[in-house]
Amino acid sequence: MQHSSKIENVRYELRGPILHAAKKMESEGQRILRMNLGDTAPFGLEAPESIVMDMIHHLPGAQGYSDSKGIFSARTAISQYYQTRGLMQIGVEDVFVGNGVSELISMTLQAFLENGDEVLIPAPDYPLWTASVTLSGGTAVHYVCDEDNQWWPDMADVEAKITERTRAIVIINPNNPTGAVYPRFILEQFAKLARKHDLVLFSDEIYEKILYGDSVHIHTASVAEDICCLTFSGLSKAYRMPGYRAGWVALTGPRAATAAYRESLELLASLRLCANVPAQHAIQTSLGGHQSIDELVKPGGRLREQRDLAWKLLNDIPGVSCVPAAGALYLFPKLDPEVYPFANDEQFVLDLLEEQKILVSHGTAFNWGAPDHFRFVILPATEDIEEAVRRISAFLAVRRKSGAAVPLQAVASAG
Repeated sequence: MQHSSKIENVRYELRGPILHAAKKMESEGQRILRMNLGDTAPFGLEAPESIVMDMIHHLPGAQGYSDSKGIFSARTAISQYYQTRGLMQIGVEDVFVGNGVSELISMTLQAFLENGDEVLIPAPDYPLWTASVTLSGGTAVHYVCDEDNQWWPDMADVEAKITERTRAIVIINPNNPTGAVYPRFILEQFAKLARKHDLVLFSDEIYEKILYGDSVHIHTASVAEDICCLTFSGLSKAYRMPGYRAGWVALTGPRAATAAYRESLELLASLRLCANVPAQHAIQTSLGGHQSIDELVKPGGRLREQRDLAWKLLNDIPGVSCVPAAGALYLFPKLDPEVYPFANDEQFVLDLLEEQKILVSHGTAFNWGAPDHFRFVILPATEDIEEAVRRISAFLAVRRKSGAAVPLQAVASAG
């Protein structure tokens, strides 16, 4: 069997050759320090017990299919949550529940794009967006986020990338992998461009509750009430439930302009029958109960302390600089190309894995244009963060002494 031509330009390297190499090493008995994926469960960050118990309570009644858009109580809770945050136009029928945000990204793009349509996506991005646009027949066009300006989008570059084929702009806020949180004036500029060029806004807000310091999250839809906007969120990060697959998307904007699209989205939702029903019962309890993530991100909280420590230690490495994350679960440090002239950051990550038994993600996997960044996850405990940075520092010290990058082997040889 041959694979579909639709797969040709699809990449999701977070689970690609480097992860396969790590699994092979582990199968041989080697212990790998994993700093690569934003999965909370392996690091002892578990879902609140009250949410788990509520799911268990509802299990006997969750054996059948639900409404294809999601159970009524879950959609009501989502609607009420947004209304308490000023989005009064979001009602129960504007909400679709899915098997995580990932499924909904694919579904909403499939219902929207024609072959050749262009979608603007941030660079760096969460690569599922680029892959999903490609699989839906569209073309991903990446606008630049400015590392020297808190990783906020370069709005001049955004507008310069708009063509007659552009249909939508993707906003990831807080951003994965940079941790940037966008201020109101940035979102207002996105809305202004959408009005000017008749574009749809796709706003990925899965990390909206994971904020540090004085960061404030603003819903894109709150500054774009007159624009077709899709807001994505879910339970996987703030409620430490990635495996339960409970996410949602809320549609806002002029109803007449979105009527045909809503019908198409309902059709696709029906084709997959429904989302995971037991997990849907966790949504009402989650949104209406104690927000336990607040204890983790405030000063003295585990995630805040781990972010601060990782940021300081990474910046202490000669030739490494890192913007502090304002939100989310990651740092995106830069390797000074004058100090570390790596031509291939995927090979850099593979060499780091083989020599130091530590797994991180290379920057170009997030559609960043240069081989000079990597993503570092802040979920592990402080002692693991310290050990991970020590190994990275030792690896880079050898490269500094050599005066150039060590000769690289082909990544494929690792498989």
